[in-house]
Amino acid sequence: MINLIWMLFLVAGIGYAGWQGRIEVVTQSAISAAEGAVILSFKLIGVMCLWLGIMKIAELAGLVKLFALVLSPFMRILFPSVPKKHPAMGAIVMTISANMLGLGNAATPLGIKAMQELQKLNDKKDTASDAMCTLLALCTTGFTLVPATIIALRSAAGSTNPAEIVGTTVLVSLMATFTALLADRLCRALYAARGRR
Repeated sequence: MINLIWMLFLVAGIGYAGWQGRIEVVTQSAISAAEGAVILSFKLIGVMCLWLGIMKIAELAGLVKLFALVLSPFMRILFPSVPKKHPAMGAIVMTISANMLGLGNAATPLGIKAMQELQKLNDKKDTASDAMCTLLALCTTGFTLVPATIIALRSAAGSTNPAEIVGTTVLVSLMATFTALLADRLCRALYAARGRR
């Protein structure tokens, strides 16, 4: 659907430029936008390498494991159906920890591993379990303390203070996570109530 919307925008823009007799503006804009994208990409590579390097150092220094230790009690509340010593709980904690530290690249394989482990605990293999839905909600909202990717994008785009959005990002991602968890619990309660009828 989104492809259709973009196609309509493009056709409408080109059509309007042709109608106004200014079709050369479309060509100039396309070329300058492509050039700007390449320049931004090269700027972004350096900044992303810097942030990913810092995050890798934090990971090797044990910061992710420290977060995992701090998060464990909260994860027991959010995932009561997962046994304490099960590998799924370890993978869940590591996934959430990596997300909080802005390690999106590390969080993805950990999240996949967590889902695989949760599937082993799932009685209905063709239906997502409650724990799987909760993990998906947490990963989708992605509460983060260090928004490294956004800082890198702002820096590459020439921002004078790329880290000024950290406070706002933390607040918004916290609210999004809270809202997603609330929706997860409400939907679960509604589904259970409907099943009892």
